[in-house]
Amino acid sequence: MLSLKVSGMTCGGCINAVTRAIQAQDPQATVQADLPSQMVNLETSLSAEQASQIITEAGFPVIQ
Repeated sequence: MLSLKVSGMTCGGCINAVTRAIQAQDPQATVQADLPSQMVNLETSLSAEQASQIITEAGFPVIQ
C-alpha cells in the first residue's frame, strides 16, 4: 500500500483522472482518495516513484 499526498484534487473528476492514469499502467491497481486530506492510497505493483510520476503527469503534483 502506497500513500501519497497529492495537490490539486478538488472533485470526483479529479479522483477519476488519477485513478485512470494509474490503472492505465497497472490495470489491477486499487485507488482510494480523500479530498479533504489530499491523500491517495494505492494498492499497486508500481513503485512510489512510478506512481508519483504518473499522477504528476496527469496534472496533480505529488507533494514530497
